[in-house]
Amino acid sequence: MRHNKAINHLGRKSGHRKALMANMATSLILHKRIKTTVAKAKALKSYVEPLITKSKEDTTHSRRVVFSYLKNKYAVTELFRVIAPKIADRPGGYTRVLKIGFRQGDGADMALIELVDFNEAALASAKTETKKTSTRRSRSKKSVEAPKAEETPAAETPAVEEPAPAEETKAE
Repeated sequence: MRHNKAINHLGRKSGHRKALMANMATSLILHKRIKTTVAKAKALKSYVEPLITKSKEDTTHSRRVVFSYLKNKYAVTELFRVIAPKIADRPGGYTRVLKIGFRQGDGADMALIELVDFNEAALASAKTETKKTSTRRSRSKKSVEAPKAEETPAAETPAVEEPAPAEETKAE
């Protein structure tokens, strides 16, 4: 029976497992996405998300606590300087696990784990989707006709006045 066995040991002793998680968390923080097995990605998610939450408060104590887990000062600096300000308003769910198929050699189920706010493709697609849903046909006809009348006189007047003094100064 599996009663009270919440941690996936990943087939390793505790020291090896802690080193594996620290190295994978460091790579995730520095590279913003890594490719690994699904089991390791799920274990890493539960390991790194409390560290990201801890990084929201930039104090000496929280830096030391995070350093005790990561054991890499460059990763700690990246976490507190780059990642923490970007996820400051997010209430959790800092990572995303995407299944990408099976590994060629042994058929292991592979996944891509990434930081949510650092995926430019997903952010760009989310912005384009919101723009498409906000347009309406009745509004577009009115807005298209009105700016044309306003833009034409405003655009012609400054363009005619500006080149004339510039040419006179060149001739003199």
